Amino acid sequence: MMNSTTLVVEPAYTYSSSSSNLNQNQNQPSWSSELGEIPGVGVKEVDHSDAILRFITQMLMEEEDLENQPCMLHDCLALQATQKSLYDLLLNAQSPTDHFTADADDQSSQISLPPVREKKNRRREDAEDRRSSKQLAGSADESVPFEMYDKVLLCSDSDPVRRNNTNRGKLQRGRKKSQAEAIKVDLSSLLMQCAQGVASFDTRSVADFLVRIREHSSPHGDAMERLAHYLVNAIDARLAGAGTASYAAINAVAVRISAAEILKAYKTYITASPFKKMSNVLANKTIRKLAANAETLHIIDFGILYGYQWPCLIHALSERPGGPPKLRITGIDFPQPGFRPAERVKATGRRLENYCKRFRVPFEFIAIAKKWETIKPEELMIKEGEVVVVNCLYRLHNVPDETVMADSPRDAVLRLIKEINPDMFIHGVVNGTFNTPFFITRFREAMFHYSSLFDMYEATVGREDGNRALFEEHVFGKEVMNIIACEGTERVERPETYKQWQARSVRAGFRQLPLDQELVKFVRRKVKNEYHKDFSVDEEDGKWMLQGWKGRVIHAISYWQPTSQ
Repeated sequence: MMNSTTLVVEPAYTYSSSSSNLNQNQNQPSWSSELGEIPGVGVKEVDHSDAILRFITQMLMEEEDLENQPCMLHDCLALQATQKSLYDLLLNAQSPTDHFTADADDQSSQISLPPVREKKNRRREDAEDRRSSKQLAGSADESVPFEMYDKVLLCSDSDPVRRNNTNRGKLQRGRKKSQAEAIKVDLSSLLMQCAQGVASFDTRSVADFLVRIREHSSPHGDAMERLAHYLVNAIDARLAGAGTASYAAINAVAVRISAAEILKAYKTYITASPFKKMSNVLANKTIRKLAANAETLHIIDFGILYGYQWPCLIHALSERPGGPPKLRITGIDFPQPGFRPAERVKATGRRLENYCKRFRVPFEFIAIAKKWETIKPEELMIKEGEVVVVNCLYRLHNVPDETVMADSPRDAVLRLIKEINPDMFIHGVVNGTFNTPFFITRFREAMFHYSSLFDMYEATVGREDGNRALFEEHVFGKEVMNIIACEGTERVERPETYKQWQARSVRAGFRQLPLDQELVKFVRRKVKNEYHKDFSVDEEDGKWMLQGWKGRVIHAISYWQPTSQ
């Protein structure tokens, strides 16, 4: 009997259509622009990169229950990091729950963490304000045409470059004030001194530094003030020995944020930053080229979440001369809490199924929700003759490595991928050097990494933007809490540099493939034309595409094949 709490392997949804119906696509809305000929395929290439924004918009307008669904971005890692510790915490608080929705006030009173309580109260007030102004599908004014929602949600009337320049004028005025204040206090120096005090157990000095840092930090200030706010909360939790409890408390508050809210915050992020969107563009165009003559394309996606990556590809496949291939997607993610661990992966499959119906692409979806290193090849239902692509963008660093367990789960996942023997393994990595047991080194590198991300937001999105604040708090801030305050198996944010990943992949039996230079040039042009001038797209030996901010590499993506091929 299959244990539903640890394993779900289900060919949940299948849709098929004949290629003869494909000419009906001419009635579909045009979401793309022509770019030229795709290398090696000989047909006109079309830019479908904005389909991800359409996909999010469609979810927001068509799915009323998103207002009542908790966000998937939190629960998957929350379960992996805190399932035992949170269970103990909830027992002590005498408020057990299947879905990790314990009241944050109760938790905070048990572990004496005033910052968490303050954030929870502020979050509640902000949520009330947002609820009063929501205009989603369930509450939208039906007299307003959908085109108006498209203009608002897709920013279709504004040019990205002009928008950034306009924001930059406002932000520069605020920055002058911050520079004047920096003469009085250097937050980065104070934070490093505080971290050194933590490492040397100098509690008196640390207490003094925390007071000084809190005086000059704010979740609503400039980039460094915002980062300092989350770093000091994480240091507080570490000193109290309550890292896991604090991480759980953040997730308990986050559960009350609807999926619709986080979707809007994520949309703001991908509009402001090219990191995720351009990774998807490169990966999808590479997959399309690989499957140019395939009858069946099977994508095994480790860390599928909401499936944001695939609408662009589905649209592109629908336009393939001769008709699209059958598309099979195996969506893999960590199990969510409760009695239906794969429910949200299945929901992703249903959305993608609807997208495939819209563009008449034959489709099959397999949902798997379990620890990745425990997956068996036979569960993936690979069929003879299909083109197989394994895709993992920026999620494998959440799998533990040899510093946590002797038999590294991270290496076990790579061995699984090698056993799958895919035609291509596309791997995107967060380029970080803060997967180290030494606290001071980890703190310094995390501060440098996240200072770039907060600075990126400072230059592209206004400080008063609620979606920016929500993303910073519940994505960046939560990651910072885990990195600084948690240890052992409870620390799930464990990135390595792309060079370390390169060595690990070679040891696991993979050989690296060269990048398609035409596609890299396309991505570089798109970033240059549509995003802030301080974003960069570079290459390493023609085998890594590196994306960064002001010279610091943030993300890297590469292609691999098992050496047996």
